[in-house]
Amino acid sequence: MVTTIQIKEDIKATLNQMKIFERETYNDVLERLIEDVQELNEKTRLEIESALREIESGKFVTHEKLAKDLGF
Repeated sequence: MVTTIQIKEDIKATLNQMKIFERETYNDVLERLIEDVQELNEKTRLEIESALREIESGKFVTHEKLAKDLGF
């Protein structure tokens, strides 16, 4: 199903600049952006889970200890 949406001129200009090739459709540009955000969200979620596991297992250094170790 194809539909029409309204966007501001500056958003349209930004979408034009984001095209990989001249004839790329706005739909393709938007799909790429959505996919990138979803991947980033998944990657970020996995990194947060990993960091929490490291903290829970004691694999971290406090700012104070790091500063002391570096001689600050």
